[in-house]
Amino acid sequence: MPERSTDSTPAELTTSELPSRRSLRRDASTAATARAEQRASAPRSAASIPTSNARSSDDAFRQPARTAPASAAKRPAPRKSFRSTAIVALVVPGLFATVALPAYAVAPDVSVTETAHSVAEGSAQTLVVSSASGALTVNRDMYAATTPEEIAAAKKAKEEAEAAAAAKKAAEAALASGDSSSSSGGGSAIFGAIAGSGAVRYPLAVTATIGDGFGSRGGAHNGVDMLCAGGTAIGAAADGVVRVSSEGYFGYGVAVIIDHVINGQTVSTLYAHMTYGTRAVQVGQTVTAGQIIGQVGSTGRSTANHLHFEVKINGSLVDPMAWLRANGVA
Repeated sequence: MPERSTDSTPAELTTSELPSRRSLRRDASTAATARAEQRASAPRSAASIPTSNARSSDDAFRQPARTAPASAAKRPAPRKSFRSTAIVALVVPGLFATVALPAYAVAPDVSVTETAHSVAEGSAQTLVVSSASGALTVNRDMYAATTPEEIAAAKKAKEEAEAAAAAKKAAEAALASGDSSSSSGGGSAIFGAIAGSGAVRYPLAVTATIGDGFGSRGGAHNGVDMLCAGGTAIGAAADGVVRVSSEGYFGYGVAVIIDHVINGQTVSTLYAHMTYGTRAVQVGQTVTAGQIIGQVGSTGRSTANHLHFEVKINGSLVDPMAWLRANGVA
């Protein structure tokens, strides 16, 4: 008995009975044509959509995936994009105008611009004062000066003038009463002239004791110190013109300098450490030999009452006592 075949193909199916490939392709093409004609002839509705049964009949033949209709690709864009475009079109020009317009601003016209003065003038208040009121008189010292130095110099000149006037008034009063003594106990002839008739006179009304001499203190002493009581009269050594008259002449204190011409020589004499307020001469004043110019004191760099007396000939310092002796005075 012949063995039964274990192949998947039934034994009874022979090669001649199998369908050929050409027939299969022909049957598939015929079926596809029929389906296409059916879809073309059917109306576009939900009923025309193939059902699952129809698909199942075509499982043997795979069809390509359907594409979306052309009408679906041409649907209009949402309205939101149009609104965004409109907002941007309005906002951007506004921002540009906000930034750019100040740069093109026009400067104000200066001719019509109000100033603070004009505004204040328009709102200012006024006060009308009766013309019957009297003028106010202010009494105070006035100096024709603008700087502190000029004011100080003017004040000093005024004080010197007042001191000279007071000394002159006291001298006139003393001469009228016949009193020629010093109120401070020193010397005689305080308000007269130093005794003598020569061209050169002794500078004091009394003979004084010499303290530090010329060239002492290691050569730093430029004159002689004539020691005598405070208030002793000091007279001009010769005729001349006052060049310095000061209440504070450096370390000399109250001092006077007089320029002379004696025997053809230019001579200057200095009188220092006088008492405050006793100077009786002013700068530029012409004096005669023996004329009272002040009183002995201890002003400036001084430790006791004395007259510091200096003499210069043609600008050079000389020993005052030797000069006095040479002119027959000491």
